[in-house]
Amino acid sequence: MGVARSPFGAQSLFPNSLPPIRLKQPRPLGEYPDATEGKGKGSAMLSWFFVSGCKRGNWTFSWAKALVISALTVSTPAWSQDLTRLPPALQRIVDEAKNACAEVNNGEFALEWGSVQRTDLNGDLRRDWVLNDFGFACSSAASLYCGTGGCMSHFLIEDHVATLLNQGWEMATIGPSRVLVAEVHGSQCDGIGPTQCFVASVWDPEEKTWRSANAEWE
Repeated sequence: MGVARSPFGAQSLFPNSLPPIRLKQPRPLGEYPDATEGKGKGSAMLSWFFVSGCKRGNWTFSWAKALVISALTVSTPAWSQDLTRLPPALQRIVDEAKNACAEVNNGEFALEWGSVQRTDLNGDLRRDWVLNDFGFACSSAASLYCGTGGCMSHFLIEDHVATLLNQGWEMATIGPSRVLVAEVHGSQCDGIGPTQCFVASVWDPEEKTWRSANAEWE
């Protein structure tokens, strides 16, 4: 075994017989439209993860593939240029929120940072859209969009929108599946408001719906 310096500065161990890892020069971000629509950390890193010189040794190929998948599935807030391309199904939700704000003393509506996120929800290595009500702001009603149960998040896969009341969510990869893990109100776990409660859901591509279940603990 030999010790080599990885392209990211840390040391890594691999057999000396493997060919060196050579990173191609990055292409402009615009050449990867599906993976780089936002300018978050994941999209900015993606173009560095195309590896050549992998004819021998599956280990090298797996390492490169893992980096690409990691870059594609990271959840990043969308920047302002993404908001102008908000899908119609989510734009309608924003329009309804604007109208609700205007009805309260002619309030002014704003989308704050984190209201729109891009992440792979169903494991197809394409970044889907998520609209979070916690990023909605109304100048005349501070608590218009959220309550004790949390805030609504709207998850768009293809042309299907599903909404979940939650107090925070993250995507996880378990085996081949992308899993949506959300913190919800304690009453959903037969507790009270402060009781910690989480729900895990996976997207069913055949039925076009999210599936989850209550665990049966003994």
